[in-house]
Amino acid sequence: MRNRRLITILGIGVLLAAGAALWLPGRPVVAQSTSYQAASALLQDEQNTVDIVNKWGPSVVAINVEVRGSRVSQYQDILPFLPPQFRDMFPPSGTQVEQSSGSGFVVGTNEIVTNYHVVKDALVQNGVETADGATIKVVFANVDDEYDAKVVGADPDYDVALLQLTDGSKVPSDAQPLELADSTKLQVGQKVIAIGNPFGLQSSVSQGIVSGIGRELQSIGQIEIPMVQTDAAINPGNSGGPLLDSAGRLVGVNTMIVPGMTSAGSAGNIGIGFAVPSELLSEALPLMRQGGLVGVFAQNLAVANGPRIGVQIVAAKDFPAEARKALNMPDTGLVIFAVEPGSPAAEAGLQGPTFEANIGGKSFPAGGDIIMKADGHDLTTGADIQKLLVGAKAGDVMTLEVWNNGATRTVKVTLAVVPPSGSN
Repeated sequence: MRNRRLITILGIGVLLAAGAALWLPGRPVVAQSTSYQAASALLQDEQNTVDIVNKWGPSVVAINVEVRGSRVSQYQDILPFLPPQFRDMFPPSGTQVEQSSGSGFVVGTNEIVTNYHVVKDALVQNGVETADGATIKVVFANVDDEYDAKVVGADPDYDVALLQLTDGSKVPSDAQPLELADSTKLQVGQKVIAIGNPFGLQSSVSQGIVSGIGRELQSIGQIEIPMVQTDAAINPGNSGGPLLDSAGRLVGVNTMIVPGMTSAGSAGNIGIGFAVPSELLSEALPLMRQGGLVGVFAQNLAVANGPRIGVQIVAAKDFPAEARKALNMPDTGLVIFAVEPGSPAAEAGLQGPTFEANIGGKSFPAGGDIIMKADGHDLTTGADIQKLLVGAKAGDVMTLEVWNNGATRTVKVTLAVVPPSGSN
């Protein structure tokens, strides 16, 4: 306090001395003026970022998901310590509520894209219908209200989903559809801008460069897809938001990060983020608009839950060339190594291996049938026959061309729904 008083006293003294000097006889009075330098004009790159945010910021939304689970008691923390006869005195009185948030962007008339993982927990298992007790809400920039939304279609392979507002008239007029760029022409080092809602901070903007392209990473659909890597700050809540180029066009859907840890212990950005390239979104959009789950993941679900042949197979090409030559087997086709009892395959007389051949110190199933064609289509991988089973109905007949020990025969199989066991 003494120092502060001393400074104050000195300050007053200086002011008095200055005033006295101005009014001393014979001294001229000086008129002093203060000039302020105007703020510098924005650099061209800065203006470009501002223009993009002003134009496309209203097209970026926050997506809030709420899932209500089983009922719980407000006394659940003390229940384990109570005698059993007293626990019934404290019945469940509330519900567990799981909340999460992400980002999204407008791509068409009442069409919003986000990540599939942002909305997945609010959906019925292996479907796109909203689960009981779950809600999906959309919030536009500069709009206070939340609007109900539903998922139209989703592609788990590419981790993208297509949403619509329940009331399409609520879409603001300035929320214009983003233009999709050709992500195959991206160059490492070019500028990108991310807009989203990290940690619930709506309409946050970050800028960086393309750090890498074609980064093969596993998606939520369990297949590897080529991601765009960026150092633009992407954090939890940015998922589903747009990654834009300097023309304001979409080059990717921000999806995941290699996380560091914040001081609060949550995941945070360390400059390594990944986005699903716009090329894959362009491929998925027409299918998602048709509705439901799409892609390889969805096809596998359809096969597992639909009518099947009832065989377990391995591609002939996966046998070493040495083994194929020793067994005098074809280079293509699907080798049956198990036939489910009571399945359509068993009723049609398809046969699994009759012995094991030891070739080069390894055992290989041999002596069974190899399916060469199905309904006239050549078969090279298991996916080939799975595609033919998608959309099939119980009672449909599939015509197979089957090879065994150098002879080929035609087998007709009547498809049926059988309990899943990892077979086709």
